[in-house]
Amino acid sequence: MTGPDRVALLVLAALVLDWLLGDPRWLPHPVVAVGRLVTALERQLRRLVTNERAAGVILLVLTVGITGGTAWLLVLGAGLVHPVAGFAVEALLGWTCLAARSLHGESKLVADALAAGDLAEARFFLSRIVGRDTAELTEPEIWRGVVETVAENTSDGVIAPLFWFMIGGAPLALAYKAVNTLDSMVGYKNERYLHFGWASARFDDLVNLLPARITGLLMVLSAPLAGLSGPGAWRIMRRDGRNHSSPNAGIPEAAAAGALGVRLGGMNVYFGRPVAKPTIGDPLNPLDRTAWRGAVRLMYGSEILLTGFMLCYLFVLERP
Repeated sequence: MTGPDRVALLVLAALVLDWLLGDPRWLPHPVVAVGRLVTALERQLRRLVTNERAAGVILLVLTVGITGGTAWLLVLGAGLVHPVAGFAVEALLGWTCLAARSLHGESKLVADALAAGDLAEARFFLSRIVGRDTAELTEPEIWRGVVETVAENTSDGVIAPLFWFMIGGAPLALAYKAVNTLDSMVGYKNERYLHFGWASARFDDLVNLLPARITGLLMVLSAPLAGLSGPGAWRIMRRDGRNHSSPNAGIPEAAAAGALGVRLGGMNVYFGRPVAKPTIGDPLNPLDRTAWRGAVRLMYGSEILLTGFMLCYLFVLERP
């Protein structure tokens, strides 16, 4: 099997597994192991290294190196047994990095609870996929939260890991997931992690810089295919893409807001503290189940387009 053929089949296998199976709760997930590794390393580094920024840099290097290196050894070892085994292990590891089916399913729990009029249940399910406090959210705020998380995680949970998987296989995709996990665990601007998590937060910004912009462009291109506004996605992405504390998250959120014709952003509460965020988009349409469905279509459309572009590159441009 040639290099381009192998890459194409790996990506397609991982995508199909994700679409069919999602993230089964009974299956041990590498990200859980990464989280435990981060917790153990943090405990030791805080004890051994007095400079918090230096300790944070060491945490980043060790976590990413161990995660990517372990994946590489697993693929290599399986490949030495048999090439098919190596392919299967890498495809399975790549599957664990993709989250389209999981994001769809988790966000659907929120949407279904709202459709049933159960605000308490909707708040609970939303709390599992967002960082903000959800206990006091109204129905429109819950819809905003679920649309925002689908839009942002289209980049972080779908396009970015798929992008790195296409470039460097499962080891690079899992290294990316390790960076993502580090950011979610130590990348906070509070007293405990302001310095210790600085390296992880900045490196997460770096590895998402290109994928976030690719995601925005994919949303623009896929919006008409999803029955949404491509020109609106382009206009709002250019206008409001920087209306976010993150240098990356605002790009897909703005593209989604423009495609859907909704307004995102505004006031959120984190750990009991209100945080006012700039608004993104124009309130042409309500934030409701229709908007959520549109965001999900954008997510799948973006993933399919990126895969299509990859296949065109591999089978047209890479052929002699």
